[in-house]
Amino acid sequence: MEKEQNLEAKAVSQQIDFYKIFRVFWSRWYWIVGCVAIALGIAKVKVLYTVPVYQTSASLKLQDSNPGVSTNNQMPTQVYNYTDKIQAESFVIKSNDVVLNAIANLNYKISYYLTGRIRTTELYPTIPFQIEILKQDSVNFSRGVYKVEAIDKKTFKIGDPNNEKAKLITHRYGEVLSLGNMQFRVRSEIPDGDYSFKFNTKEDFVGRAMGLYVAEAARFTNVMSLSLTDGNPVFAADMLNAIMKEYVRYDLIQKQRSAKQTVEFINSQLGFINAEAGKSGSSLANYKTQNKIIDIGSAATTTVGKLSEYEKQKEELKIKQLGIKQLEEQVNNNRSKIEIGLDVEGELNSGIGSLVSQLNTLLINREIKLNQFTADSQPVRQVEQQIVSIKSSIRNSIRSMRENNEQTIRFIDQQISGVNQSISTIPQKEQNFVKLSTNFEVNNKVRSYLSEKKLEAEMNAAATVAGAAIVNLAYPNYYSIAAESNKVYTFAILFGMGAGMGLILLVRFLNPYIYDKETVEGLTHTPIIGVIRKFPDFIDQDNRQALSIAKPKSVFAESVRSVRTNLSFLASHKQSKIICITSEISGEGKSFVTINLAGTLALIEKKVILIAADLRRSRLHKVFDVDNKKGLSSVLSGQHQVEDVLVHDDIHHIDFIPSGPVPPNPSELLHTAAMQELLKKLEKDYDYVLVDTAPVGLVSDAIPLIRQSDVNLFVIRSGVSQQRAAAIPERLSREYGLSNLAIILNAFGDDALYSNYYTTDYSRGGGNSTYYYSDYSGYAGSGYYDDENRKWWMFWKKK
Repeated sequence: MEKEQNLEAKAVSQQIDFYKIFRVFWSRWYWIVGCVAIALGIAKVKVLYTVPVYQTSASLKLQDSNPGVSTNNQMPTQVYNYTDKIQAESFVIKSNDVVLNAIANLNYKISYYLTGRIRTTELYPTIPFQIEILKQDSVNFSRGVYKVEAIDKKTFKIGDPNNEKAKLITHRYGEVLSLGNMQFRVRSEIPDGDYSFKFNTKEDFVGRAMGLYVAEAARFTNVMSLSLTDGNPVFAADMLNAIMKEYVRYDLIQKQRSAKQTVEFINSQLGFINAEAGKSGSSLANYKTQNKIIDIGSAATTTVGKLSEYEKQKEELKIKQLGIKQLEEQVNNNRSKIEIGLDVEGELNSGIGSLVSQLNTLLINREIKLNQFTADSQPVRQVEQQIVSIKSSIRNSIRSMRENNEQTIRFIDQQISGVNQSISTIPQKEQNFVKLSTNFEVNNKVRSYLSEKKLEAEMNAAATVAGAAIVNLAYPNYYSIAAESNKVYTFAILFGMGAGMGLILLVRFLNPYIYDKETVEGLTHTPIIGVIRKFPDFIDQDNRQALSIAKPKSVFAESVRSVRTNLSFLASHKQSKIICITSEISGEGKSFVTINLAGTLALIEKKVILIAADLRRSRLHKVFDVDNKKGLSSVLSGQHQVEDVLVHDDIHHIDFIPSGPVPPNPSELLHTAAMQELLKKLEKDYDYVLVDTAPVGLVSDAIPLIRQSDVNLFVIRSGVSQQRAAAIPERLSREYGLSNLAIILNAFGDDALYSNYYTTDYSRGGGNSTYYYSDYSGYAGSGYYDDENRKWWMFWKKK
């Protein structure tokens, strides 16, 4: 006896097929399109309902000169780098004084709104109708919204701001209205539309201005970049421009403060000196006339000169004392940066100048820390301690300066007193003349000195320029940064495509089923002898269409013939073959494949008998339209002979043995010698004995039949059989020493979504290179089949 053919296969070689990967995604292109459409719909809703936010920008240039104190030819002791200076000025530009003064320059008292289908829009700077405020409490008035509605050219309706649900009341244009603790009147006609308005104070806009962002325009430059974000682009531009202008004005006022205080002090002194100079001049003239004195002597002249010089020095020391007092007040202030006046610059040594520079730096650092930490945090406390220490040192230096100044004034007073004593030694008549001349000369000299210092202070004030200049004004930017439609839609498209592709991958990864032959070949070494396509029509519960081999020119029929052809090579040394067909579980098409094989074998005039060996749940008898009152179980139990249960189907030329009544011991019956004798007997009379068995994954009934068969076919159904099913044939071969197992992939539908992205390479040998078959994918339109899956674009091809 010849040795049976070994069906053991080698492991196949598989390579990634990028075209198959493309087909996976293309097979569900409508999923991707649907996800993109949904994402675009959500994006459209987001764009419509998102309140737009606009950002406008401007720039300020800080003066190149660094704040500092110079003594003679010494280098400045205060040096700021641009980054620190911009950070310091950012706190000033966002201070309440600057912001509130800037808001005062805007039309802030009334805000108008228009309500659309989706959102309410602020109409600034547009004024759709005029409102005149007659009486308004500065604090206690309603901040609610007044809804208005035009009726005709003479009347309108207005709502209560404190009760939104209240009905609108009719009034006439120009009528005085008392609502929300306000008195006002609507002076012009309200246009058609859903309008409303509200009254404001400057403080109501501080929060909107606090969105101001200040930064360096570029590193190592003295240009400050400012930007403001708001829901109204025009308001953002106007607010930013007003803040910049107010900041420049505020900075100029701060720099001129010392000079202006000096001018005010000199003016107060000049008023007194002018009066004294007038009196002393009149007294001197009258005395000279009465006593007929033309001039005084040289000694008296020297005395007068000394007194005039001493009085001048005394006034100069008083002005410096004012500058010292201003510096001390700045140091006692816990927030402001110190600006040293010109009057005391010459009095400061390098030590106090360095201390002032350190103090200003610490004040900047404290503001930066307060933006990052709370006031009670350790970093802020450390800076506060350093500030207290530096201020203490500065106060000591200021105290020393003040004491030196006062000591010098006392010394000058002593010198003046000495000169006055020397005058008392001259004759009385000349003594009186000298006193009058001295008073006159001192007053004139002091007046001249004060006038000179006043002019100098006024020139300093006039020459003082602001520490910043506007480089670029802000202009309204109507491009929203909150809901940039192009970016939103682009993101929606990309997200939709990603979601669609992710859904495809998710479905694939969560799929535990087998769909194509490449998956089977990757899971097992057992060869595949054929791929049976899906049946072209609806299959009734009894599988009668399969028996009739409907549409013999269909792809399905050709795929069954391919299995029949390869089946003839299995156990080819035997004239008749016992073929056992099984599967893992029910529902995988085991009986369906058995019927079709029997039908195709009968068409080539082979003598075929089909045995329903599933003694538990067989339904093959319904295909042949016979009862199941007797059958294989009756024969094996000795109740009937084979001839009594054999059914002859003359139409399809197939003989059939039904399963018979369900016995209490189906597995034991199939293990009996009677079953073996039955197969030997049938093998002599038929070319093919097809045995339809029970699923091996559920019961063990099929095992004795599998061991007796010449060929064993294991059916895997595409989309129904899970991946574990592919390992069963190999396990059976290993456990029972079988070498005659082969796989049939049933109901293949060519769904690219679940197809394997590997392509089997048979050129390296092994695998299924022994058996030729096709899954008939991609042959639509070839003209050979009457159930071609013609694509929609093949409109020129006739059916």
